[in-house]
Amino acid sequence: MRYSYFCPCPRGLEAALAEEIGEIAQQSATLKVHNQVPGGVHCSGELLDAYRLNLHSRIASRVLLRMAHSGYVNENDIYDLTLAQPWEDWFAVHHTIRIDVTAIKSPLRSLEFTTLKIKDAVCDRFREQFSQRPSVDTRTPDMRIVGFLDARTFTLYLDTSGEALFKRGWRLETGDAPLRENLAAGLLRVSGWKPGVTLFDPMCGSGTILAEAAQIVAGIPPGARREFAFEKFHDFDAAQWNGLKASVKPNPIPETPTIFGSDISGDMVVMARNNLNKAGISFEVPLKQIEAQEVKAPAETGILLTNPPYGERIGVRGDSTLETDELAKAFFSAFGTTLKQRFAGWSVFLFSADLGLPKLIRLKEARKTPFFNGALECRLFRFDMVAGYNRREEAKPKPVA
Repeated sequence: MRYSYFCPCPRGLEAALAEEIGEIAQQSATLKVHNQVPGGVHCSGELLDAYRLNLHSRIASRVLLRMAHSGYVNENDIYDLTLAQPWEDWFAVHHTIRIDVTAIKSPLRSLEFTTLKIKDAVCDRFREQFSQRPSVDTRTPDMRIVGFLDARTFTLYLDTSGEALFKRGWRLETGDAPLRENLAAGLLRVSGWKPGVTLFDPMCGSGTILAEAAQIVAGIPPGARREFAFEKFHDFDAAQWNGLKASVKPNPIPETPTIFGSDISGDMVVMARNNLNKAGISFEVPLKQIEAQEVKAPAETGILLTNPPYGERIGVRGDSTLETDELAKAFFSAFGTTLKQRFAGWSVFLFSADLGLPKLIRLKEARKTPFFNGALECRLFRFDMVAGYNRREEAKPKPVA
């Protein structure tokens, strides 16, 4: 049977996700990519394709299976549509549930009330058939049901993923403000990095960007080390799922390192190394404890991709922006000089919520791409470091005869 799916992702990564799903679809005769919308990508396929997307997508936040779609006028319409769905075909009364609702331009006054109506409808459906109702668990539910409202239509989804897909199952520990794994994977794709190209993160923190890149090099799918909600579905096919995982062939281990990281904090370097080990990385990813403004390029050319620190991550107290902090100004000025002097021939990508970052490092960006890290508006700044960047001089006027 064919189903419609919606794969949400961090805003700004819709095109990257559509491209990724297109690549995953090359291994399936039934998975089809449809359209991108703000916040995600619509696609369709069989139930096995949901398994496939959960296993292989690095950028999607979830894989949502569409149960119903209809116009609505009020909350009673939403209740009726939810009540009409065969929830008992998918999960049992002993499974716990959670309801989440998002809305854009909906005329309904209360999302909380709408959420309650969806929950009531699911529970009433079970009560009518089994004289029992599922319990709600907002923290670790077995099943997540998602409602989406726009101005006129209501769409109801069953989440096939369970925990959000950025939770890969390998992360032992994080530093302050860690980058989510699916956002890191999206940034890698947008930067144009591919296995074989040298990658360097000089402010690697707990190693998210490095671990995502290293898993891509190793051929380890992002969902290889975790469980999914679809494994609790009534018609879950364990043989198909195990076959899908068994069909993944690891890549040969690279003979020389191409992924490098460093951080000012020795604790972070240890944390990044532990996370790489937990992520199943068996080859060398050289990590150093060193200040970012002291680093040297590990190769002639490559991609430097990093999420620079801000606020307390560089020892600054308070909520002031980077530009007003003297310590931050000095740090980024020195880092900009390092890039100009030591990274000629490299493409540099800095991901930051501070839109004044190019001014701080005294470089003109070649491109800036808007993204959202949760609700926080960010930019991925690209700087092309050309030879002689630091030696340009304005032409001196000729002396007058």
